Amino acid sequence: MNSIPLTQPSPMDAVPLQARQLTKTYEARTVLDRIDLDVAQGTVLGLIGRNGAGKSTLLRCLLGLIEPGAGQAFVFGEAALKMSDAGKQRLGYVPQQPDAFAWMPVCEMLDFVGRFYPRWDSAWVDRILSRWQLRRDAVMSTLSPGERQRVALVRALASQPDLLVLDEPAAALDPSARRDLLREVIDRAAESGTTIVFSTHIVSDLERVASHIAFLEQGRLLLHAPIDDLKERIVRIVVPATIAAQIRLPIAGELSRRKLGDGGLSIVLERVADAWPEIAHSADVQRTVLGLEDLFIEVVE
Repeated sequence: MNSIPLTQPSPMDAVPLQARQLTKTYEARTVLDRIDLDVAQGTVLGLIGRNGAGKSTLLRCLLGLIEPGAGQAFVFGEAALKMSDAGKQRLGYVPQQPDAFAWMPVCEMLDFVGRFYPRWDSAWVDRILSRWQLRRDAVMSTLSPGERQRVALVRALASQPDLLVLDEPAAALDPSARRDLLREVIDRAAESGTTIVFSTHIVSDLERVASHIAFLEQGRLLLHAPIDDLKERIVRIVVPATIAAQIRLPIAGELSRRKLGDGGLSIVLERVADAWPEIAHSADVQRTVLGLEDLFIEVVE
């Protein structure tokens, strides 16, 4: 699949992260389907979707770590696949399973990496290693998965990045440790106005720290909105069987639908152009505001 010719944003008005029609296919299976995304400065965006939805692939395409089949990604206005060294210095990235520098002790690895970043905060590194009780002399490969994730986060945050991208940053931790870790990440990043994008399949993580949410399902970006706006923008309607038979095609703003046992339909709608479709106002149709967890279940079910 050939890349679509696109216009690169001006560096003067560049946002931290952009995607334009990003598409990726593996062995005839579409993993990303024409993704468009803009992440504004200072946003904490939670990218949510079940396992296999394409979250990791999207993050790697956004950062230029893999090449899309079509479309382009931009990091601070630069094409992600051709990012300059200066652009890379503004970026922090933690993969889902960090395994870099496995042969090095923690302290030597952090000292080595720190030499490449002009804003590296050694004093903060010392404090956070002590707070998280991470052994400075431990070889990386001997650490537990949760400890390796913590060290990878230390490495990413110590550079004081303008953009921080985290792929399932606390998947190896128990709920209490995950909550504390995410709060530390958000507090640290908030000090410098860092833009954060993190993927997760855990709804509670989003509710605690994200300002915006993006739903990814089967490679499609179904929804991208501020969390505070969801109750105003998203609704579930239950359509009785007598009406459902007449609704064969998707209606305006439809995010998902499922058949009910009585022949009716449950449809999740996003408000389009500040208006709900006519069917949502029908006296025979039940309309319900969804919480974030219910919305996630409806979208991925």
